[in-house]
Parts: sequence; C-alpha cells; structure tokens
Amino acid sequence: MGFFGTYLFDGRHWTSHQADDETPADDEPWLLVDIHDSDIATVIYRPAGSGSGVAFLGFTPRTYFEDPDASEPTDVTREAHGLAQWWARYHGGSDPEQGVKAAELVAFLAADRDPAELDPDDDTNVDDGEVFVEVKTARFIAALDLPPLDDLSE
Repeated sequence: MGFFGTYLFDGRHWTSHQADDETPADDEPWLLVDIHDSDIATVIYRPAGSGSGVAFLGFTPRTYFEDPDASEPTDVTREAHGLAQWWARYHGGSDPEQGVKAAELVAFLAADRDPAELDPDDDTNVDDGEVFVEVKTARFIAALDLPPLDDLSE
C-alpha cells in the first residue's frame, strides 16, 4: 500500500486536511496537496492566475485510472505558469522571475499519457521522485520555496 495524505498550506504553515474540510475562501494564496497511493498528487492552488488551479504530480487521474473522464485534460505549461504566478504572489507580488520559475515547475507536473505507453516493470535506474509521488511532492514544495511538509521528510 502506498502513501495517502492531504495537506493545506494556508500561506503560513501546513495542516492536515480532510476531504470534507473547507478550503479558505478569501484567504489567498493557499495550496492543497492530496497524495493518493504514492502515484498521484493533486495540487489545488488559489489564486489560479492563468492556470486552472489544479495540477498533478506523478500521474494524472486520466492516465492512472485509464479513464478520460477521471479528470479534465491537463495542460502542464498552463499550470506551470499559473503556479509561477501563485509563487510570485506568495512571495509578495509580481516577480520578474516568473518565466524562470514556470520552466522549473513544469518538470514536476504530470501530463496526460496513453496508459499503453507505460511500462510498470521498467523502474531500473529511475529516480525515487519518479517512483514515489511523495518524494516528487517534497521536491515540488521546495521548488515553491515553501516550508517543508513534515510527513514527507521521512
């Protein structure tokens, strides 16, 4: 069994979050990370800027569940730019380095893939961040210059 956990960053610190908990309505910026079975991390962020406000690490639900209705189609470039805008706002405004940050973040984001292209037995010489989404999530959080999430530091 893989790792499961949902966490909310409220702009100051991380807290454990449950599905029925409300997200902050007016207190932005905030970011929610929901890790599912060490394979999918759903990242919901507000304000969304030019992104949709939802990005994935590891696999997208469409790929993981082999179901095109499991999530909306994913545009990693759009989400990387939205997350870079989120990052700039979190750090106090319009940062001229948003383009650089977007280029850094796009490497973390999952794109929709044809499940037939995936080889579940091909994990030789693969970085842990490509196998365990909680490792990738910890690195993603560090790339956003956020405080570390204690549950992911082990």
